[in-house]
Amino acid sequence: MPVVGWHASHEQIPPSRLLADVRHAEQAGFGAVWSSDHFAPWSARQGESGFSFAWLGAAMATTALPFGVVCAPGQRYHPAVAAQAVATLEEMFPGRFAVALGSGENVNEHVTGERWPDKATRNARLRECVDVIRALLDGDEVTHRGLVTVDRARLWTRPPQPPPLYATAVSPQTAGWAAEWADGLVTVGQAPDALRQVVDAFRSNGGDGKPLAVQIHVSWAPDQDEALSIAHDQWRTNVYSPPLCWDLATVEEFDEAAKYVRPEDLRANVLVSADLARHAQHLHELGELGFGTVYVHHVGKDQSRFIDAFGEHVLPAMTAVTA
Repeated sequence: MPVVGWHASHEQIPPSRLLADVRHAEQAGFGAVWSSDHFAPWSARQGESGFSFAWLGAAMATTALPFGVVCAPGQRYHPAVAAQAVATLEEMFPGRFAVALGSGENVNEHVTGERWPDKATRNARLRECVDVIRALLDGDEVTHRGLVTVDRARLWTRPPQPPPLYATAVSPQTAGWAAEWADGLVTVGQAPDALRQVVDAFRSNGGDGKPLAVQIHVSWAPDQDEALSIAHDQWRTNVYSPPLCWDLATVEEFDEAAKYVRPEDLRANVLVSADLARHAQHLHELGELGFGTVYVHHVGKDQSRFIDAFGEHVLPAMTAVTA
């Protein structure tokens, strides 16, 4: 069965409160933590955007769990700066950190004022960034000129062993493309058949034997109607498939696009259930698909009830083994 991790949502919760939440999650029995990395939330109702790398240093210093974060190098993050952040965290907390590299979303990246590229260009830029980051983590001096430019960069503080560089992928096409360069895969919850296609594409193109993780969105409350209301309030701007979710630029655009999303529409993207046994069953099903770690994101702002309920009723039912 998979390790069950807790997701720290910087788009929804102030970083000071997330520190208390992550300690609570560790005490409740969650076995790992995943952290989002956003410059803006998806909705004005979410209303936060703490800096993940600053938070990670504090969170890892006050817990003993393994942590991961998504990072989109190439526009908002220069790859040399991303490499420096990754190396510093791994040096301080050896063996406890991983980063998943992705091509980014316009809502976060447009702040630089640079043009938002098409998906093919973003993938090519990401691939250049991966090579730059790996070379820097290996101790090389890097000069590179392409879709990103690097001039005589060198990391003076490096960990003895670099952390794993995972890929983020939602589609089988991206998963297959990433399998050659990534140390593992992090994807998001979808229908079982869709997830199976993502896993198969990754494994069959060079990712066989590499770790697989999935982040799922859930909404739990003691009452079913309350759980659905929480999901609709906080997550209705997150129901859109690519490319729309990649290309919208502002919180206002997301809120406008979500004006007519109904509460029942959330069920396709969020496991909405007051039944904790249903949540445990879903975790088992994801383990059977091959995921070694499942990061659970309760989409509400108040994490305490969720953490306590999962800690008491769901996590004891899971036998945590790494992938």
